[in-house]
Amino acid sequence: MKTKTPVQPHYFVPEPLDNTRLAHLCGPLDENLRQISAALDVTIFRRGEKFIVSGYNAERAVQILEKFYAIANKVVPIEEVQLALVEQRAGLHAAAAAASAATSDASAPAKEAARVVAAAPFVEPEINSPVLKTRRADLRGRTPHQIRYLRNILEHDISFGVGPAGTGKTYLAVACAVDALERDAVKRIILTRPAVEAGERLGFLPGDLTQKVDPYLRPLYDALYDLLGFDRTQKMFEKQVIEIAPLAYMRGRTLNHAFVILDEAQNTTVEQMKMFLTRIGFGSKAVVTGDVTQVDLHKSQKSGLVDAVQVLKDVRGVAFSHFTSEDVVRHPLVGRIVDAYETAQNHEAEIAPLLKTTALKNVRKK
Repeated sequence: MKTKTPVQPHYFVPEPLDNTRLAHLCGPLDENLRQISAALDVTIFRRGEKFIVSGYNAERAVQILEKFYAIANKVVPIEEVQLALVEQRAGLHAAAAAASAATSDASAPAKEAARVVAAAPFVEPEINSPVLKTRRADLRGRTPHQIRYLRNILEHDISFGVGPAGTGKTYLAVACAVDALERDAVKRIILTRPAVEAGERLGFLPGDLTQKVDPYLRPLYDALYDLLGFDRTQKMFEKQVIEIAPLAYMRGRTLNHAFVILDEAQNTTVEQMKMFLTRIGFGSKAVVTGDVTQVDLHKSQKSGLVDAVQVLKDVRGVAFSHFTSEDVVRHPLVGRIVDAYETAQNHEAEIAPLLKTTALKNVRKK
C-alpha cells in the first residue's frame, strides 16, 4: 500500500510588522484568509503575526498573502481578494494545460505534470482587457474568456455569452452598454428578459407593466446601479434613455441606435429568439446571455438559446463566447458546485443507454 508523501508547510511572517496592515490582510473575522484557503484548497493557520500554510498550493497562497500585505495600508475588500483569486485560478489552469502539453509526449505520468504546476512560481496574469468608460475604474476582464467576450461585444453587432452562473456574462454586457452610452455610440439601452419563473408559479403580480417585470430584471438593475449610480440610473429611466422592454411585447419593433441586452435567454423559445434577433436596426448592438444548463421551459419546448448556438454558429458578424467554471467570479465554492453538477450530468448521459438496454431486456424476458 502506497503512502502519500507529506507536503511541507510554508511559512509567512509579515515584514515590517504592522498590526493595522495585518488586520486589513486578514479581513473581518479572518474572512479574507478563508477565501484564499477555499479557493486554493489550502489550510491557513495564524498564530500572532506568523502564518502557517499547508497544501499543494501553499507556495502560491503565501505569494498571494505577500502581495496583499504589501498593499494593506488600506482596507482590503473581500471583492478584491476574490477577483485576484479568479485571476490566479486562470493562471493555474493555463499552467496545467502547458504542463500537460509538455509531458504528453514524454513518459512522465500526469502526476508529474501536476507537480510541475504546483512548483511553478506565481506569475501575475497578463491582462489586455478592453478599457470601458464606467464609474468602476477597476472594471476589466479577469479571465481569458471574459476578455474575449468583451472584445466580441465591442467588435460585433450581435454577441452571445453562454456559460454557467457567476461568470460575469450579464454584468460585463451591462458595462459595455454603459460604455457605449457614455461614448455616444448609442442613444439608449434596452433591457429585456423572458418572464419565466425558476420552477415556480408566482401567479398574478400586482402593479403596472414595469412593476410586473421588475422582479425578473433585478440583476440588470443591480449592475446599472453599480456602474452608473442610483440617482443617475433613475433619471435615465425617467427620460427613457434606459428602457425595460418585456420580450413578449417586442414584436413589430425596430430598435435603432440602441444597445439591447437579452438576459436569461435559455428560457426563450425558438420563435422568441428569432423574433428578438430580427428587431436589431441600424447602429444597434445586441448581447444575448444565458446558461443552457438552467432551462426553465417545459420539457417539450426547445430552448431558443440552444437552437441559436446551432443555427447561427457559421453566420458572419455573430460572435459566440463560451464560459466555464474557471470564469466564475463569485464565491470559490460556486465553481466547484458547477463542476460537480456538470460531472453528474455527464455521468447520467453515459449510463442512460445502459439503463435503456437493461429495461428493454427486462421487458423481453417478461
